[in-house]
Amino acid sequence: MKHTRSSSPLYFKTTQSRKSAELLEDYVEAIDEILNKKGSVKNVDLCKFFGVSNATVSKNIKRLIKAELVESEKYKNIFLTKNGKKLAVQSNTRHQILFNFLIKLGISRKTAETDSEGMEHHISDETLKVMKKFIQSN
Repeated sequence: MKHTRSSSPLYFKTTQSRKSAELLEDYVEAIDEILNKKGSVKNVDLCKFFGVSNATVSKNIKRLIKAELVESEKYKNIFLTKNGKKLAVQSNTRHQILFNFLIKLGISRKTAETDSEGMEHHISDETLKVMKKFIQSN
């Protein structure tokens, strides 16, 4: 069977790797955003933000703690570690570049917001760099 770009094992592994990081990135971004707005973050804030149960948030916070992206104690505030803050900033930067790129192409704000949210997790540094250069030159 001939491999197409989308069926190559290399591309599949890359996509799978990015998908596993996606949830962690979404959580650190949300924690950073809520922290900047409210000054503190609790599980209930993330439940409201994502529209999920406390059990789901608790499970994901445990993953974030294991990945050394957040620190938290039971029933206490959630804080980003240095690595968590760095990941949040990187993810927010990717999101903003993608959003601005889509706007430059003439995509509506609503669609650009939706599309950039999904794309930010799956775009390569090389493509992002070219998009940033395009935005700055136009």
